[in-house]
Amino acid sequence: MFKNYFFVAYRNLIRHKGFSFLNIAGLALGLTACLLIGLFVYDELQFDKFLPQGERVYRLYTEQMEKETPETYSPVSPMYATTLKQEFPEVEQTMRILMQATTNLLEVGDKKIYVEDGLITDSTFFSVFPLPFKYGSPIQALDAPTSIVLTEDVAKSFFGDENPVGKEIKMNKSPFVVKGVLHNDLSKFHLKVNFLIPLSAAQLPPARMKRWGWHQFFTYVKLKPGTDYKEAEAKLQNYILQKVAPTQLEEKITDRPFLQPLQAIHLYSSSFKYDLSVKGNITYVKALSFIAAFILLIAGFNFVNLATAKSMQRAKEVGIRKTIGASREQLMLQFLSETVLLTLVSVVLAVVLTALLLPSLNAFTGKTMAFDLLRSPALLGLLAALTVVVGLVAGFYPALVLSSFQPVKVLKSAVVTDGIVGRVQWLRHGLIVVQFALSVFLIICAIVVFRQVSYLHNKDLGFNRDQIMFFPMRGQNMTKHYDTFKNELAQVPGVVSASVGYGFPGDQVAGDGIIVPTNGEQKRYGATQLMVDYDYIKTLGLELVAGRDFSKDRKTDIDQAFIINETAVKEYGFGTPEKALGQTVHWQVWSDKNPDSLKIGKIIGVVKDFHYKSLYDKLEPAVLQIFPGAYWKVAVKLKGDNISSSVDGVKQVWDKFSPESPIEYKFLDQNFDEMYKAEDKLKSLLWIFTGIAIFVGCLGLFGLATYAAERRKKEIGIRKVLGASVGNIVSLLSKEFLVLVLVAAVIAFPAAWLAMSRWLQDFAYRIDMPLWAFLAAGLTAAVVAFLTVGYQAVRAATANPVNNLRAN
Repeated sequence: MFKNYFFVAYRNLIRHKGFSFLNIAGLALGLTACLLIGLFVYDELQFDKFLPQGERVYRLYTEQMEKETPETYSPVSPMYATTLKQEFPEVEQTMRILMQATTNLLEVGDKKIYVEDGLITDSTFFSVFPLPFKYGSPIQALDAPTSIVLTEDVAKSFFGDENPVGKEIKMNKSPFVVKGVLHNDLSKFHLKVNFLIPLSAAQLPPARMKRWGWHQFFTYVKLKPGTDYKEAEAKLQNYILQKVAPTQLEEKITDRPFLQPLQAIHLYSSSFKYDLSVKGNITYVKALSFIAAFILLIAGFNFVNLATAKSMQRAKEVGIRKTIGASREQLMLQFLSETVLLTLVSVVLAVVLTALLLPSLNAFTGKTMAFDLLRSPALLGLLAALTVVVGLVAGFYPALVLSSFQPVKVLKSAVVTDGIVGRVQWLRHGLIVVQFALSVFLIICAIVVFRQVSYLHNKDLGFNRDQIMFFPMRGQNMTKHYDTFKNELAQVPGVVSASVGYGFPGDQVAGDGIIVPTNGEQKRYGATQLMVDYDYIKTLGLELVAGRDFSKDRKTDIDQAFIINETAVKEYGFGTPEKALGQTVHWQVWSDKNPDSLKIGKIIGVVKDFHYKSLYDKLEPAVLQIFPGAYWKVAVKLKGDNISSSVDGVKQVWDKFSPESPIEYKFLDQNFDEMYKAEDKLKSLLWIFTGIAIFVGCLGLFGLATYAAERRKKEIGIRKVLGASVGNIVSLLSKEFLVLVLVAAVIAFPAAWLAMSRWLQDFAYRIDMPLWAFLAAGLTAAVVAFLTVGYQAVRAATANPVNNLRAN
């Protein structure tokens, strides 16, 4: 019996190729989008789940409580780990990673490679994160100051396939001994790792390691089994408030510590400042999951509408089958088997499309997702279940309608109805409204995201970021004679100016305090410290709104002068830039020998606010000062006419000062573009999936238009005989669908407004909600609907009315 059902179903698919293509294409596209999104979401949820006992590991972070909107910071004081280990018996182990963003030069013999993502960490790293080793052992791997652990890729770059344990490798000219090699499979680890060296190798001064105000470490805590981390967190907060804060009058503690579960780090840290982790975004994961559900719903509704529309052409078939004895249950099984077969074909096609498109998705997202049904029985079972469930659910309503036809009426050529007309009309129209509401919602989201991403890339940042190459200084000759190095760079054709410093826009900057004497009181404020030279402002094209720039002719500028930005003027209570000039400020000097020394100077200038960080972050007070001890990067402003020649000239000067190290440079605008990669990808994905949703929705609308034209063909014939024009008939058939689109837009507008308003709140600097986006989305949906319905309406209107009136 079932064999006969599927044989009949197959014949119907072949006979009605156009209908079959529309139904299969719509469902296959919807399923493909769901599979691709599902693979991405599943991959995002797997971070850090491979680590044994990872449920007992937490990361420490802090919130600044004195600000209007508390900000969250990943790096904390080194004293947190010390205190937790000594004072909290529920803590099994602690581990710190030094925050630093340098690229390190690794050497073995003549082979030299710059390697990013090197971690400087406590020797307890592998007690907290038991990563798999290919060579060596995690036991005592980081105990000696000269120890280094490499990843498999880095080890292979230098040593090939041999075991490198015990061999020497140089990092920035200092010798290290390889103690272990990690397996490559770290793609689901929230930290990027290429090598690790112990914290003891950094030779940090003991006095600095005892400072509560030096927030330079990512700190992890492994709690003992059975410990409630919320109780430990509350205990730590209370300990800091009652026992630590009162003793830190010089370094006032204004932050509150929290514990973040290890497996939440990847997806729930998008707003964290100065974060080291591989960031995902739970908002984007949820949004893509909703989009997948939307597309699947649209595809399912489309399936129902097309199948119902087609039912009108099979009314007599049902009548004959019933006349010769077929029961309603048998007819329902027949039509359900057809929808299951259609679904099966769609699923097979979706699997093929997913396998073909997955490499492109991997390249786009930078992931290594796999789609192997033979090695994943769970996924295979899910697809099989999906075939049956979608087939039965999507086919139940058309089967119910078809099997309810009365043979006497359909065989007498009476107008075929669906039985309960009002309810049927309401259901069909409801499906169309939902489809287009989701489509309008996605169009609005896509437009808003596109506008915000364009704003991020094109907003005036307050400085000229074009044609500025920058790179770290290497070697004693360059760092000790940076003035000579700069002077020779200035002689290169095409070089406008050069600056050395610490704290270029888009690069690593330092957060620190500044002291402003006010009415006999030493008020401490937060500040971003930018250690600059005499050409920093000129090279970046900053605008002075008051006062003057640093000058070599004024010998006191190196020790007694500061320049601040407009935000600092406001937050420090100076009133106006002009009033800020001459004000005295103090800065606690970064000094290993005398950490209590102060630099006392006056404000000589105020620069217009400029964005040295991403537009996620609000502008903060910035203090520019001459401090050669922190210089480590060079920025070179080039003319735009022959950049490649100028870059070659810069390389030649580099080779003269640091021939033992190859130059490694970037352009400043590249750094800012990289900040918004996630938003760029979200923009592209939204456009793609919005297009799929609209296309699939149009198939459903096409089905309903086909049904309407089929049901009203005799009415159309009579109207034409009585003189109705093609335009009159097209208008007759189109207006009800345009009303449905209008209803869909009314539903979608507030939902899209709410969703996009919440998304824009993540940005400190954002666009205003574009009202035209809502009008454009509604108009686009209306035009698409009119074109879709209009095609079918024109066909019905131009058909010979005699044939329609003769039709049985």
